[in-house]
Amino acid sequence: MYIFSSFLPSLLLLNSAASAYLAGTKEFIRSQQAIAEIPASRSSRNDLSSVISESPLLSLHRALVEVPSISGDELAVGKLVVSTLKAHDFIITTQEVPDPDNSTAKRWNIYATPDPKKYSKRSIGSESRVKPSSPKVLLSSHIDTVPPFIPYKLSRTKNSSSRDDVLISGRGTVDDKACVAAQIIATLNLLSSSSTDFHASDIALLFVVSEETNGYGMKHFSNSTLYDSIKDSLSAIIFGEPTEGKLASGHKGISMAHLVARGKAAHSGYPWLGRSANSMIIPALMVLDKLGDLLPEEGGLPRSKKYGNSTVNVGYISGGVAANVVPAHAEAKVAFRLAGGTPESVKKTILNAIKGADPKGELEVDIFQGYGPVPLDTDVDGFESIVVNYGTDVPNLEAKDGVKRYLYGPGSILVAHGDDEGLTVGDMEAAVKDYEKLVKHALTL
Repeated sequence: MYIFSSFLPSLLLLNSAASAYLAGTKEFIRSQQAIAEIPASRSSRNDLSSVISESPLLSLHRALVEVPSISGDELAVGKLVVSTLKAHDFIITTQEVPDPDNSTAKRWNIYATPDPKKYSKRSIGSESRVKPSSPKVLLSSHIDTVPPFIPYKLSRTKNSSSRDDVLISGRGTVDDKACVAAQIIATLNLLSSSSTDFHASDIALLFVVSEETNGYGMKHFSNSTLYDSIKDSLSAIIFGEPTEGKLASGHKGISMAHLVARGKAAHSGYPWLGRSANSMIIPALMVLDKLGDLLPEEGGLPRSKKYGNSTVNVGYISGGVAANVVPAHAEAKVAFRLAGGTPESVKKTILNAIKGADPKGELEVDIFQGYGPVPLDTDVDGFESIVVNYGTDVPNLEAKDGVKRYLYGPGSILVAHGDDEGLTVGDMEAAVKDYEKLVKHALTL
């Protein structure tokens, strides 16, 4: 285990695993060593914890995961990230991000650049080649997770005693703390390498909050004077999300609908004296639920060869107070993952479908138009490509024309957000090497 003693005031906010992580020696951290290979003889030990504790990468990952950071409650993990980067001689800027759903919540976006004075001996080229505030490559991930918190756990995958196959489970192990840890360690490895031709100020890190809910963290950064000061210097942005160790060539867009029905309460024995809000909203939901199956010319959602069919998820329904009361209120929230079209055209499709089920216009409908499919870059040798169906912070960060946008991360989205969220040691360590490759490529642009 490792990290430094410079973060002692914040230890009370962290749990025992993070505290242990922070209790290591500063001398070890300063060495900036690449991840050391554990001898093969150790892989047979039945002490999975030692596999983690002997690796800076895996120790950092464990510390991050052990600190709960459900969206809106990211302050403690943010302090851990800040302490980690400060001990590695990064210059830190934090941005407090307001939470409209919780006015008392405090959490930060974290923007960090290596101190060029500290890393000048490890950087090739002239000190004046670029300004310290003008990075060419930005690596970004999010530090919030979905609920509920699931504790960190180690286990062996079935029929394997290999160190690479040690399974790391828990909330955020994949989405997205694997990317946070791997991006930090990859950056440190590059800074400590004498064979990498770049200046310390060519790289910047950005870790944001609220990606899992409303994207306010990245939107806040995108609209900030801090981003205005660096965006013209960027040639590439590397976003971290689980992509199975492949480069995503694009992801679907998203639109959302919020429906509200207002009826009249009555005794269920005399339903004609009231008006069921549930009965008002159900027909509209049934119509919306089928939009992904209908052809566009039949009033359905758009399709494309690259992204397949658009899909619909009636994700939230609430209505009524009891079985023997005619419900006076009902609401529902529906998500549409878009394979084509524009937000404006999709909004028309959604509203037309609702109108057919609610010809009198009695439902209250609010459409979040979101964004259409997001194309991404894959022009890096040695990577397979993948198309993903989920949304990311990529469209929330406005980049100038010509800036490359890469989406990469270890682990699978198929387990992210689930009870079995997890990935292997091998996945994590491969991700560090891949992030290094991506950064080196981006520095040549």
